Amino acid sequence: MPALSAKDLPDRIRLPFRFEPAALRHELSVIEARGWTGHFVVDNYDGQWGAIALRAPVMETHPIRMIFSNPGTKAYADQPALADAPYLRQVLRTLSCHLLSVRLMRLGPGSVIKPHRDPDLDPEDGTVRLHIPILTCPKVEFLLAGRAVVMAPGECWYLRLSEVHSVYNRGSESRVHLVIDAELNDWLLEILSCAATSA
Repeated sequence: MPALSAKDLPDRIRLPFRFEPAALRHELSVIEARGWTGHFVVDNYDGQWGAIALRAPVMETHPIRMIFSNPGTKAYADQPALADAPYLRQVLRTLSCHLLSVRLMRLGPGSVIKPHRDPDLDPEDGTVRLHIPILTCPKVEFLLAGRAVVMAPGECWYLRLSEVHSVYNRGSESRVHLVIDAELNDWLLEILSCAATSA
């Protein structure tokens, strides 16, 4: 079957990678001691939504700009928090493409990310976002284009977030994902295409 083009990719794809949930949780426990930076787009959520930068724009030092995935920025560098996380570095090396922003993102219990779009996160424009859940539960609901995406710890998902999406954490614990923005190259497009057509 011929490979799909970027515009033909479905809005959600589970990639053929499976990472170890216990190792992810352990490194989260080490890194989060550094503290979370509250998300700066306060109109987009209710409750607690924060991030820790693992890759940030080169030479950036302001905490808020470090967790900002700026679509105009291509030069990103590993941050000190990543030095404490050998397994997360191994996870990132699985991806044979140029990585932009990489963050741990936490949505607190009872918190909501309101419906919104991220127009720059569209494969046709060359940038995709991948999610790897670390902490989650059945009471977390991620809606994309009006349909739920059920993601288990250790899985890796592509989501077309230029579509309307929202998240509801109705559980009693925080939801934490490793969130990776990457440039879409031939390798990643082939991975996505094969995963989509074999699902």
